[in-house]
Amino acid sequence: MDSRVSARALAASLGGWRTREPAYEALADGIRLLCLDNRIAPRTALPAERELAAALHVSRSTVAAAYRSLRDTGHIASLRGSGSVTLPVGHREVGRATAAEGMIDLQQASPPAWPGLAGVMAEAGANSAALISRVGYDVLGGGELREAIARRYTERGIPTSAAEVLVTTGAQSAIHLVSSVLLGRGDRVVVETPTYPHAVDALRRAGGRLVGVPVTTDVGWDIDRAEQVFARTLPVMAYLMPDFQNPTGRSMTAAERTAILTAGERAGTVLVLDETTADLDIDRGAVAPGFVGAEPGTVVRIGSLGKTVWGGLRVGWVRAEGDLIRRLVAARPAHDLGTPEFEQAIAARLLSDFDAIVSQRSGLLRAGRDAVVAALRAQLPEWRIPDVHGGVALWIELDAPLSSALVMEARSRGVLLTAGSRFSIEGGHDRHLRVPFTSPPDDMVRAAEVLADSWASVRAGAPTSVIEHAGAVV
Repeated sequence: MDSRVSARALAASLGGWRTREPAYEALADGIRLLCLDNRIAPRTALPAERELAAALHVSRSTVAAAYRSLRDTGHIASLRGSGSVTLPVGHREVGRATAAEGMIDLQQASPPAWPGLAGVMAEAGANSAALISRVGYDVLGGGELREAIARRYTERGIPTSAAEVLVTTGAQSAIHLVSSVLLGRGDRVVVETPTYPHAVDALRRAGGRLVGVPVTTDVGWDIDRAEQVFARTLPVMAYLMPDFQNPTGRSMTAAERTAILTAGERAGTVLVLDETTADLDIDRGAVAPGFVGAEPGTVVRIGSLGKTVWGGLRVGWVRAEGDLIRRLVAARPAHDLGTPEFEQAIAARLLSDFDAIVSQRSGLLRAGRDAVVAALRAQLPEWRIPDVHGGVALWIELDAPLSSALVMEARSRGVLLTAGSRFSIEGGHDRHLRVPFTSPPDDMVRAAEVLADSWASVRAGAPTSVIEHAGAVV
């Protein structure tokens, strides 16, 4: 057994779990969702029945029945003298149905591989003799690839040299590395809410204390709140997605970029900009990148090829001042010993024709977006479907706070999604659902049909108090 979750922590993670009757099945579904999202790791000991019942203000028999349901579906095992322990993914069913062919997986929000990737891989493989003649351990990144990345930044209006670029094994690795170097235990970090959950995991692992700044699909960033947070908490770091923010799809206006930069400079904060979705423009059009001309050391940019080319191509990078690049290089061996040479050779070739790749991705994402928006608006007119102009997903506002229950119901019908609460840093967002539009149009239409059927079932099974409260709020 690796860890234990307290009753209080589990109750906080469950949030508004009581979304259907019987209550024990709603509780079991809430814990299943935490396991499926990896918010509760395998081999984690769950609280004793009496402790969890007290934390949730329910009877012990409700918790006992929930644990029994979780044992029946293979999510937990109960060991004599040790209580109940979560099991690895291989032991579990996916919700109430086993993952199978024909399921639509919209959890990763990543489009399929760019069609020309196999050819580029073959070209790189033909040069394998030159690649294996190198040492293979490269914590900085190859010169050809760093030059190509620097050239892309310069073309965007951000003058960059190869010395200001560090190549990593994907963007998540870059976020982990930057966080570990910039943060100490207890340092405050500004993050958007909702935000990318794996970045939150990295920031917390580095010891950061997160402070949220709201961002919405219709209004954008709460700049008044942001300025107050920067001035009051003097955060060491801010993690932000200025372009096609995940999950809202919103992009900062020029005024928002300027206001955030000014607030960050005044507070002495390092602004870490996650630009992994910045190239996924559908019909917004080019905009000035912003955050240019900042004080030295204020702005760090993170990019990757995961969303634009293929999630399996683990190549990312950090663009920063030379001093921070040197610190990152010094710290990196504790994380990994460099990005594989073969992947770097592929990435360098891809960047030489990157505009064509981006154009193809734009067309693919437009088709998926238009199909699912039309289908959802026709079948679920009570939902608020935002207009998004790029990125990978819709951040939909439901007409009742039943996101977790909806995800579990849709999962049982063959569509895999992530509940809104996964994108929260302090609980909440149960009224929202992220729906990526990265699958083919036919799959997106089918997903919309499943969501409509699932929503009818979820609403019918929800306690009257939840529906009545939702109506009062709307």
